[in-house]
Amino acid sequence: MATGLATLTLDAAAGGLFGLIGTALGRVAGFFERKQSFEQERARWTHELRLHELNRRAKAQEAENELALAAQAGSWRGLEASILADAALGEASRWVVNTLRLVRPALTLMLWLITAYIFARTQDTGVIDACVFAATAATLWWFGDRAPRNGAGPRTMGGRSIVGPV
Repeated sequence: MATGLATLTLDAAAGGLFGLIGTALGRVAGFFERKQSFEQERARWTHELRLHELNRRAKAQEAENELALAAQAGSWRGLEASILADAALGEASRWVVNTLRLVRPALTLMLWLITAYIFARTQDTGVIDACVFAATAATLWWFGDRAPRNGAGPRTMGGRSIVGPV
C-alpha cells in the first residue's frame, strides 16, 4: 500500500509537473502567436498608411490637374473674348482695324521707352527693378495669351474659325 501511495503521489506530482510544463509551453506559444499577430497587424497598418499616402498624392495631383485645366480654360475664354471683340468691329475701314490692332504693340513700345528713360535717369535700383518688372509682366501678359499653343485647344470659338488671321 505504501508503494501504491508513493506511486499515486509520484503520478500526481508528475501529472502536475507535466500540466505546468504544458501551461508554460502554451504561454510561450501564445506569446509567439501574439508577437506574430502584432507584426502582421503592423504590416497591415503600414500597408494602409502607404495606400492612404498614395491616395492623398493622387488627389493632390488630380486637384493640380483640375487647376491647370481651369487656368487653360480661362486663358481660352480670354482669347475668345479678345477674338470676338475684334470680330465685333464689323465692317470698318482697313485703316481703323489696323490702328486698333496696333494698340497693344504701341503701348508696349511706349512702356519700354518709359522704362529705358527711367533706367537712364535714376540711380535708385528699387525703382529700376520695379519698372523692369512691370514692363516685363505687362508685355508677357498682353502677348502671352495670344501665343500659338502648338495645336492645343479649340480650332473654333463661338462658331468662328480662329485658324486664319484675326
